[in-house]
Amino acid sequence: MVKTTKTKTYNTETATVEKKVTFGAYGDPAGFEMTMFKTPEGDYFLYTNGGAASKYPTEKITAYTKANAKKWLEEN
Repeated sequence: MVKTTKTKTYNTETATVEKKVTFGAYGDPAGFEMTMFKTPEGDYFLYTNGGAASKYPTEKITAYTKANAKKWLEEN
């Protein structure tokens, strides 16, 4: 998945996975996954996706500051 803002592009194909967290089994409508990525430029973003009944029913990329990414990585 690719998301482009005015100044940055976030691409799950070219970024490095820092940590992936999954909840539920594959096919579980309430299950979801969260994956923290780091771009080659050093930017962080969180990719989320899940079942129709989950808190992430659609694919989404959210930009994170380095400090917030570090906090997320410690908490998950």
